[in-house]
Amino acid sequence: MRKLLKFLPLVICFFSVLISHAQLHVSSGSFVYVQNQYVTVTQDVSLAANGDIYLRDESQLLQKTSGVSANTGLGSLSVFQEGTSNNFGYNYWCSPVGVPSASVLNSNFGITLLKRPDGITPISFSPLGQTTTTSNNGSTTNSLLTISSRWIYTLTTANQYSSWNFIGAGTTIAAGQGFTMKGVSGTDNTSVLGVQNNPTNKQRYDFRGKPNDGTIGIPVVSDPGPNYTNSTLTGNPYPSAINLNLFLLENSGYSIDYGDGSTTFVGSPIIDGAAYFWEHEKPGTTHVLANYVGGYSSYVANNGPFSPGTYANEPWTTYNSDGTPNTASTGFGVNYYRMFSPIGQGFIIKGVVPTPSPEAQMKNDYRVFVKEGGVTTNSEFERNATNENSTDTNENWQEIPNLTGTDYTQFSKAQLPQIKIHTILNNQFTRETVLAFNPNTNDGYDFAFDAATQELNLPNDAYFPIVDNKQFVISTLPFEITKRIPFAVKASTESNFRVLVGNLINFDLAENIYLYDKQTTIYHDIKNGFVDITLPAGNVTDRFEITFLNETLSAPDNTSYNFDVIHNNENKKLSISNPNLLNVKSVSLFDITGKLIFNKEKLVAEPSYEFSTSGLSDSVYIVKINTAENQEISKKVLIFKE
Repeated sequence: MRKLLKFLPLVICFFSVLISHAQLHVSSGSFVYVQNQYVTVTQDVSLAANGDIYLRDESQLLQKTSGVSANTGLGSLSVFQEGTSNNFGYNYWCSPVGVPSASVLNSNFGITLLKRPDGITPISFSPLGQTTTTSNNGSTTNSLLTISSRWIYTLTTANQYSSWNFIGAGTTIAAGQGFTMKGVSGTDNTSVLGVQNNPTNKQRYDFRGKPNDGTIGIPVVSDPGPNYTNSTLTGNPYPSAINLNLFLLENSGYSIDYGDGSTTFVGSPIIDGAAYFWEHEKPGTTHVLANYVGGYSSYVANNGPFSPGTYANEPWTTYNSDGTPNTASTGFGVNYYRMFSPIGQGFIIKGVVPTPSPEAQMKNDYRVFVKEGGVTTNSEFERNATNENSTDTNENWQEIPNLTGTDYTQFSKAQLPQIKIHTILNNQFTRETVLAFNPNTNDGYDFAFDAATQELNLPNDAYFPIVDNKQFVISTLPFEITKRIPFAVKASTESNFRVLVGNLINFDLAENIYLYDKQTTIYHDIKNGFVDITLPAGNVTDRFEITFLNETLSAPDNTSYNFDVIHNNENKKLSISNPNLLNVKSVSLFDITGKLIFNKEKLVAEPSYEFSTSGLSDSVYIVKINTAENQEISKKVLIFKE
């Protein structure tokens, strides 16, 4: 028998503890006020005209229905969220509500449903002071919120700039569909309960409408690979947080045991299993696209459904007028905690299946009650001013209310062992690539465990060439001390790359970390320093490797070949003695960055060789000698002016 809960007119209801009911009905002229708690409803919510639910101070609504939404009503649910940008920069959003309607199923959303948060007491609920403008700039004051409809777009078809769909002030954004929105200028100093105040810009929004519920289909564009470039902007569509790991894993072909957290790959992935978050370095002071500085961070659930995944920061990139990446500025983003997506959070996913009309599915099973709190809760809308770059913890979760009966307290909050490698390109920007180690993965590509970059067309970049010509920024694989992991760089012109370990997370699997240069046979210690390499234009995929053992330290002695290499600094001559008259195929000279200085071939067996070094700068160089027996001998030589 269905239990019905009604709220009568003029009754004010405060909840400081969980309430759970089969159905929640709010009658006309009544309201439900929830502060700093959550409400669980196992069936539908019905809101009569002027019957409202107010979620305040991080309160959330969980619903346990399966299938499509049965929520109805001309009343509204009201929940706050705050952006981080000014009126020149974007946030990616996904609305938790739609247009109030007496009909079942979720309703469309439009920015006219956004109101200005107001009031610190439960009787100050009128949706005050909101309007839209078609001009470029939005604004806010203590009495009026004006949102520019000029910048409201969705992305449902592909990765190209031209594929963004202009929405404006229309109410055509489907449940589960993400949208872009620029912030506002000005300041609203009104004290509002339940709004996390950004100390720089108070981008406050009150989402009001019929609460989204049930299974929500998210159309994605099929892409047979290998690049999986077709993108869809989606996000968290509910008035509660979601476990993003569950969404990513189940929609990329994994079956999940909600009791012990185990996963089994059953195939038929709809998406590639990564989520991409747009972040600004700074929105700037203009709407000219070429002056934007931002980029896409990547997140994968490579540590199972109930432990934090891996996050790779975006490179700060500038953009051409057609939306393609241009050059970049110094630096890269800060670490965010993305396992539990908060209310309103938008992100991009990529479709992979070459079948007609594929849909990813968002489910009530993914809903949880988790407040935003950075590293503490692993839930964070983009908020640079309050971000915590904290060390990881090995503690388990506290109790997390959810709809599947999962006991989160048995799962660790710790991330996988990780190496975050920073490559500084031309002193302009930093690409972060991440190696994460999970014994249940493969060296090759695993859906939802490896993430390719969203910026495919950067002129200069660094990545892991795991498979085909995809450019991976997160690679998850089993650890072996003898493993050699390919590391690729590309450049449109001659460019400088400085490579170093930027951060270690829970990594104690090896004492050393090297970038091995197969061309020079040099092991560069990137854990305790950096290697500085200048390379010509091109895509170098087979020269560099990440290793953990320096094999030259235990390599057999090559003294039997008895080559002596010396440099006569006065005569500017490189001399190589060959007393055993071995057959020499070639002699090559490289600088310390691996740049080839010269290569001499077709050498006959002579007792000695001399090569001019005139014009070379003072430095350490590497001489590589190849014999006819395919033995390779490398020796360092110091060249300096007398």
